[in-house]
Amino acid sequence: MFTGIIQEVGKILKIAQSSDATIFQIQSKTAINHKKIGQSIAVNGICVTITSLSKGKFSFEAMQETLNRTNLKNAKVNDKVNLEPALTLNQSLDGHLVQGHIDAEGIVAKFSKIKNRSILRIKFPKQISAYLSFKGSITVNGVSLTISDLQTDYFEVDLIPHTIKNTNLSDLEEGGEVNIETDPIAKHIKQLLDHKELETKYEFLKDRNLI
Repeated sequence: MFTGIIQEVGKILKIAQSSDATIFQIQSKTAINHKKIGQSIAVNGICVTITSLSKGKFSFEAMQETLNRTNLKNAKVNDKVNLEPALTLNQSLDGHLVQGHIDAEGIVAKFSKIKNRSILRIKFPKQISAYLSFKGSITVNGVSLTISDLQTDYFEVDLIPHTIKNTNLSDLEEGGEVNIETDPIAKHIKQLLDHKELETKYEFLKDRNLI
C-alpha cells in the first residue's frame, strides 16, 4: 500500500529488454533508503518489485500487461518518474490509501497555470466513471489529489506549488498520458452494490418461478 505522497522524483537511467519483460533502471537518492531487493516501490503510481539495488539506483521489471495499461510503454531514458516507497505500519496516512494498481490511462486535456494555482484537466475512459466523485480522491502518476471538477469525460484537479515542485506533474503537456488509480474504497463499495443488485434480481426471478 501507498499514500500518494511522492518522496522523490527519480530519473530513468536505462531501459533494456529481456526475453519476457522490460527492465527499467531508475536513479534514486532517497526513496530506496532502507529498501531491499524484493520489496515494493511505486513508480509513477505503479507498484513494482525491486529486482536489483545499488547506490543511487534500482531496477524493476515490467511485463507486457503492465506496459499495455500504463504510460511506461512510452517512457524514455531521462524521463522523470514519481517515486514512493511502500507504506509501513508506523507511518502516518497523509494522502489516501493507494494500491499501486492502475485502473486506466488518462489524457491531459488542459494545463492552466494562474499565479500560484495550477489546474490540470484529465480526460478519462468511461469504464472508471462510476468510481469518481466530486471532491473525491484520485491518484495521477502516483500523486494523491482531490477532484475539484467532474464532468462526463474529464475531471480537474488543483495543484499547489509544493506539488508542482516535488512531482513530475510539472512536466505534463497537453496530449500526454498519465496513470490513473481511483479510490480503492469507492471500487469496493461499487462492487458490493453490484453484487447486492445481482442478488436482488436473482431473488426476484426465483420468487416468481422464472428460474
